Amino acid sequence: MSRRKKKHSEGGVELNLAAMLDMAFQLLAFFIMTFKPAPIEGQINLKLPPPKPIAGVQGGEKAGNDDNNRSAVEAINTLVISAFSTPGGRIQTLAIGEGNVAGVSALDGRLKAVLSDANSPFDQVIVQVGSKLRYSELMQIVDVCTKQTLPNGEKLTKLSFVELPADAQP
Repeated sequence: MSRRKKKHSEGGVELNLAAMLDMAFQLLAFFIMTFKPAPIEGQINLKLPPPKPIAGVQGGEKAGNDDNNRSAVEAINTLVISAFSTPGGRIQTLAIGEGNVAGVSALDGRLKAVLSDANSPFDQVIVQVGSKLRYSELMQIVDVCTKQTLPNGEKLTKLSFVELPADAQP
């Protein structure tokens, strides 16, 4: 038996797969490079709980049950740190309570002194931040706060943030 070779018909079409793949990758590259997400897609919305000071309540008693206690802040053990910013977003002034602090390193020393005192009533910190302060500057303050330990040896974990009004002065 003789084998015959199949002859291609003269009018047949042969597809060049390399050219098709090349065109597909060019289109893919074009759409990836020209894609501009809407501004709302590029933002990350952090849903943090609102800052709530924790008031000390005597064993088992519900908050607000003591009608004789007229002082709203007597049992709140909150230390307030204020960070005022320059127009460029850097830290201009730091303050713990009413006293100014020279910088982030001085803030670390002052917090250690305040929080390590056995008679210190503070167990939480609220950081008041200027509206123009850069995130990296705020993170320096957060790093200092989270490294602190309370007199009982526990780490400082209660940390809240509040934005200062735009017209707030140091």
